[in-house]
Amino acid sequence: MFSRLKNQVWDSIVAWLIAIPEANQNLSAINNQDELLASLQAADVLLFEGRTRVGEIIKLITLSPWIHSALYVGRLSEIKDPVTKTRVRKFYNGDPNQQLVIESLLGYGTVVRPMKDYMQDNLRVCRPTYIRPSDQRKVVSFAAEHLGLAYDVRQLLDLARFFFPYGILPRHWRSSLFQHNAGKPTHVVCSGMIARCFQSVHYPILPVVVTDDMEQKKIYKRHFRLFVPADFDYSPYFEIVKYPELELSEANDASYLPWEETNEDTPDLPLIVARSSSPNSVIASKPNKLTGGVT
Repeated sequence: MFSRLKNQVWDSIVAWLIAIPEANQNLSAINNQDELLASLQAADVLLFEGRTRVGEIIKLITLSPWIHSALYVGRLSEIKDPVTKTRVRKFYNGDPNQQLVIESLLGYGTVVRPMKDYMQDNLRVCRPTYIRPSDQRKVVSFAAEHLGLAYDVRQLLDLARFFFPYGILPRHWRSSLFQHNAGKPTHVVCSGMIARCFQSVHYPILPVVVTDDMEQKKIYKRHFRLFVPADFDYSPYFEIVKYPELELSEANDASYLPWEETNEDTPDLPLIVARSSSPNSVIASKPNKLTGGVT
């Protein structure tokens, strides 16, 4: 009975954390989502700004707006490897032509979700520029092997503990990130799962470079549990793909956008970027030579 009560309390906490507070419910994407979807490639890493309560906490911990990451795997009909396709189909019974991501979510574990669920979120695409096609497929296949694993809440707490002086924490509160656990992990978080997939093919994200006494550089892989979503944004080995919703104007290159002048009658402007709650409020078209698709 105590165990059941404990689970109910935990489920209530998780539901509160992953809920979108009222203040964030009218925020929508600032990307041209149609162009972004059309440009996606297998093994692209998607970063989410997020609108949930737990997202706000992660922003404070990581000092970054990117609170979640997912791995794009393409449409089920596009997955060539039969084992991977069977594995993904086991966890996804929707339209095979939907564009899919594999991600680790608090309250759900590692799951397959369609991209259509995220059309109101602000996204960033990080593309592994130099990855070989064969390794691209291996990354997707390795991600599929993680499906069904639970979300590692302990790892999230461990990352937060790095912001406190180590000596003042009780021993049983200290990080277990570096404890050796043989075999396949049973719990993962979003960025750690994706980092593990890229490390499985030795593709770099943010390698550790150490110069020894002989001025020789030695390169090491960071522990996959230490990665946060922003690391894919910072990585020099991932290209940032952007398709802005507000298209720059070729008719008036001097001002770039049709800016409004502010005066005493202008209402108070928000301190953060204002976004329309309607995805059709701006007519999106292909980026022109001024915006480009990739920065």
